[in-house]
Amino acid sequence: MTLHQSLADTIVDGRAYADGDRIDAVFRQVRAETPLDVAEPEGYDPFWVVSRHADIKEIERQPDLFHNADRSVVVQTKANAAKIRQMTGGEANMVRSVVSVDGKEHKDLRGVLFPHLTPRSVRPMEEQVRKIACEFVNQMLEFGGECDFAKQVAFLYPLRVLMAFMGVPREDEPMMLKLTQEIFSGNDPELNRSGKQQTPEEVLQATLGSIAELENYFLDVTARLRDTPDNGLNSLIANARIDGEFLTRRQLLGYYITAATAGHDTTSNATAGIMWAVAERPQLFEQVRQDRSLIPALVDEGVRWVTPVKHFMRTATADCEVAGQKIAKGDWLMLCYSSANRDELVFDDPFEFRLDRKDNAQLGFGYGVHVCLGQHLARLEMRVLMEELFNRLASVELSGTPARTISNFVCGPKRVPIRFKAS
Repeated sequence: MTLHQSLADTIVDGRAYADGDRIDAVFRQVRAETPLDVAEPEGYDPFWVVSRHADIKEIERQPDLFHNADRSVVVQTKANAAKIRQMTGGEANMVRSVVSVDGKEHKDLRGVLFPHLTPRSVRPMEEQVRKIACEFVNQMLEFGGECDFAKQVAFLYPLRVLMAFMGVPREDEPMMLKLTQEIFSGNDPELNRSGKQQTPEEVLQATLGSIAELENYFLDVTARLRDTPDNGLNSLIANARIDGEFLTRRQLLGYYITAATAGHDTTSNATAGIMWAVAERPQLFEQVRQDRSLIPALVDEGVRWVTPVKHFMRTATADCEVAGQKIAKGDWLMLCYSSANRDELVFDDPFEFRLDRKDNAQLGFGYGVHVCLGQHLARLEMRVLMEELFNRLASVELSGTPARTISNFVCGPKRVPIRFKAS
């Protein structure tokens, strides 16, 4: 048995995620009727749709049984999957990074930055993060009471923080933002390289162009930082060694690209989503303004609400069973985090934005050994910005219609027009 064709096609349609209500309705139906079933969208190999919170956690707990590298870690058409293998000499993923490898290699690569991104290591960064947050809040207040919070604050603030810690000069930030949006938003004419709706093949070709630009940039960075190391995260990557050897070219460039793109884009999406939520809920804004201790809950609920990473794919390494379904060796599985974060079995009123969720079990950062490496820095960035905003704002409301990016992978609000008053 497989999912109805219309449901399968919707699950890979970036326009459904941009709609929000449309993809929520599809996953609500899938969770209720066929929470673990096979989808075969037109042009794609079949894959299991894992829609429930508990099933995703079960799979994430077993990284040896469910691999990232064996097949694409992001859903791809058959044609694009074949082209990527051809271009990489048989590897399933365009970029070889901590996100797309398994076992010892994953542990070794994660170990390059993990010690520097623990809660204890991140804590001393707060002073610098707060300084950057204050710069952006001050700038926002100079806009005259209206701005597009997504474009003018949320896209730029996490980028500034990350680039500062990576050691990327400010003058290179616009390039990093442009290339990140091109990589994650190939289906969105407002953000991709062509300015038009693209076929999957055109999206892949454009993405490869953006990746090539980043690779050229970071090859120069590597040469400079191996000659003159500094204290930035880029220097740690450039000079990292595994078993006494520098990272391979693909490992090295994959690390840079993942850190420099996903490291801020996911935080940007969640930050924009939090402002969207409070701007259309005056009682929520006032609740947090009266009690700043609610800000960590606001951040966690924002991550659940937006779920910037919509999915990752896994591949079964042996015959097994999940939720009573027999999974065969080689089967491809889509872990639908945006569905899990609306799972009625885990969250009361999952379609409401609530701050009273005890021990919010959101999976917006993933779970298990592949949990987001930068989650503690992301939480710090969002908490500090919200603290500074609530210190300075007396009111905020939507001044237009927000919009989300067209994408089935990493996405969130691309426009959040707001009207605000300073306190």
